[in-house]
Amino acid sequence: MSTSDWQKSSYCAESSNCIQLAVTGPRVGIRESTEPGMIVTTTPARLRAFLDAVKTGALDAPRQA
Repeated sequence: MSTSDWQKSSYCAESSNCIQLAVTGPRVGIRESTEPGMIVTTTPARLRAFLDAVKTGALDAPRQA
């Protein structure tokens, strides 16, 4: 993946550390801006399922009484 393929959220300030995404064919690359050499890849469907789980709180730790 070339450097021009990576995109970051518009919510990320120019000097902030950000998560970046790049789509190459059937794969999505994910990296942190401070560690550009460390890339995790997945499929768009799996990334979508993960983001949906984060948004709904399905991955939150159970609350203790």
